[in-house]
Amino acid sequence: MDAVNPEQATPALTHLRQDGSAQMVDVSTKAETTREATATATVRSTPEVLRLLGSGGLPKGDALAVARVAGIMAAKKTPDLIPLCHPLPISKVTVDFHLRTHSVDILATVKTRGVTGVEMEALTAASVAALSVYDMIKAVDKHAVLTDIKVLAKSGGKSGDWTL
Repeated sequence: MDAVNPEQATPALTHLRQDGSAQMVDVSTKAETTREATATATVRSTPEVLRLLGSGGLPKGDALAVARVAGIMAAKKTPDLIPLCHPLPISKVTVDFHLRTHSVDILATVKTRGVTGVEMEALTAASVAALSVYDMIKAVDKHAVLTDIKVLAKSGGKSGDWTL
């Protein structure tokens, strides 16, 4: 649960010191638990491009296989990309794709046993997988759109479980 400022009764920003400068939160006293988070991202394109994507017929090859590996690698690199994220011992990353007529939904789930959550790792995995899909389809659709990047669910830790 977020720290609460008793004077304002609103959540305090834990990544800011009293003087307003950024800090990495001290998680050394937090309990180690199994934690999991799932995030999603969507890439919108044309029906023809989605057919090529699903069949592996894009000029650059099997975009979904490349995007899956990119998402997995990205989850592991999250603290290198997001300055105040803690390095975590990631135990599992899955990246799945749901092809629709005008879009592909990307679902990334990250799991760890640690002292802080993996929401940022799941968001990073979904986002980079979406970027990779875009890179693979841009030769046939320069107008593809990345959208709807969000956390869908998390479990573990002091704040408990929730689902969007």
